[in-house]
Amino acid sequence: MDDYVENVVVGSGFGGAVAAYRLASEGHGTLVLERGKSYAPGMFPRTPRGMATNFWDPSEGRQGLFDVWSFRGFDAVVAAGLGGGSLIYSNVLIRKPEAWFVTEEPFGRESETWPVTRSDLETHYDAVEAMLDAQPFPVGRPGFENVTRAEAMREAAQGLDLKCGFPKLAVSFRSAAGADPAVGRPLSEQDYRNLHGKPRSTCTLCGECNIGCNEGSKNTLDHTYLSAAAGFGAVLRERCEVRSFRHRGEGYEVDYVEHLPEDDDGRRHDTARLKPRTIRCRRLILAAGSLGTSYLLLRMRQSGDLPGMSPALGKRYSGNGDYFAIMLRTRGPDGRPRDLHASTGPAITTAISGPEQGRDGERLRGFLVEDAGYPAAFDWLFELSRPGLYWRLATAAFDRVWGRLTGDPNTRLGGSIGRILGDGNGAESSMPLLGMGRDVPDGVMTLGGRDRAYLSVDWTTKTSRKYFSAVRSTMEGVANQLGAEKLKDTFWSFLDRTITVHPLGGAPMGANPMAGVCDGFGEVFGHPGLFVADGAAMPGPVGVNPSLTIAAFSDRMASAILDGRAGRHGTK
Repeated sequence: MDDYVENVVVGSGFGGAVAAYRLASEGHGTLVLERGKSYAPGMFPRTPRGMATNFWDPSEGRQGLFDVWSFRGFDAVVAAGLGGGSLIYSNVLIRKPEAWFVTEEPFGRESETWPVTRSDLETHYDAVEAMLDAQPFPVGRPGFENVTRAEAMREAAQGLDLKCGFPKLAVSFRSAAGADPAVGRPLSEQDYRNLHGKPRSTCTLCGECNIGCNEGSKNTLDHTYLSAAAGFGAVLRERCEVRSFRHRGEGYEVDYVEHLPEDDDGRRHDTARLKPRTIRCRRLILAAGSLGTSYLLLRMRQSGDLPGMSPALGKRYSGNGDYFAIMLRTRGPDGRPRDLHASTGPAITTAISGPEQGRDGERLRGFLVEDAGYPAAFDWLFELSRPGLYWRLATAAFDRVWGRLTGDPNTRLGGSIGRILGDGNGAESSMPLLGMGRDVPDGVMTLGGRDRAYLSVDWTTKTSRKYFSAVRSTMEGVANQLGAEKLKDTFWSFLDRTITVHPLGGAPMGANPMAGVCDGFGEVFGHPGLFVADGAAMPGPVGVNPSLTIAAFSDRMASAILDGRAGRHGTK
């Protein structure tokens, strides 16, 4: 393993973990190189000190979970850790609608063409859902009644005459197959040994899905695919970041550096001086995420180590239509604040399908609007940021001083402290909304900066303005149905920017080398044995939450490798 292994998988997210499991389970030697570290239940930071170092920037002495990028027109948040994006995603597993597997649709500067169909992925969707124990949120069941936002979203959808559903989630609500849903129950053991060796429980409704589940309730890839892969002999190496690779004989040489735990100290480090290690492999599977995989391929083309790459490299970037807004201070029909309890439950429970046509009859590209839960700590931040806090503090201070001056004998302060904190209705009645869908995939990834060493993405909201307007219009409808005081979306309204947690494209699949970087099985044209298994291979937005489709695509890729269908187009 120190010198050669049959398969090297770069990254451990939905593409890499699935590929590693499938190949290892059939007896093929597999090494997974993950730049981030592993997180057992209880290890995700919660304190201010812990969160301050919970970002990914090794040169600054930070080897944390969140990798934040800023580009023209958008910011992106991805993960660094064993399990990839599954550690911070919202657990949603939705199959890409069949009608969205378009074969030719001339929007923007690029056509969106999918060389795979829904039927191609159907059995692989089934396999991934089974492995992740996908199950919908148990709306209204005993113990889950306080997650009222699910019913509120359904009420809003009915008022707007839109379809609404409770999608399958990769979260354990049942302690075992056939058991009733229950909060905080110990989970039964899987058929394979969990690599963390820590007890897990069913969902505790803490709303902390997006900052790492310390209860182990999320069926993240480390608890599922990666644990199973390790059971079949796959080697998982954390803190190992791939820097380059090249053809060698019938396979590849891969250079990577190891980030030392003692360098995770918040101080600057010259990571360029890290001594690389090299391993040879027959097959190299890139699954470092859309940004990571595209960056590696662009670097290798620039260095000359990967000649003859498709002109589609770097093309068809999409943010999967991600859009974020907050409904502020909703009210029920009686005019009283509506208790949405956004900090109770999993991150997402409900998905509303956007209308198929706009008000002018124009066909829309399609999107979803979902509820967005969050950790309880955010409730405090919300209340502390509300107008009137300083006035309440000043009033309480004045009352106290006046009481001293007038000799007021009342020495109890409970009422004053309560008035300072306020009624808490602002946080309880407000809720974020997430939109995602089919924005125009016309972004272009290149290398820029000094020595062309940095990833650059040219993408703006302008060509997708109709799409984003339609998403916001539907969100306004939801907010109105729930009696919200307003819908706030600072990034879109004032900065003309978006934030995405679903960057896609950059190494898109296509029917031929002019149309895509890789084929429908993820193999890079002209480079046999080199595969793209993650969101970089998507030729356009998935539209729904993309994790399930990426995993199914990787599962199909692995099947093609195992039965010999992959590799037919390559040249040696």
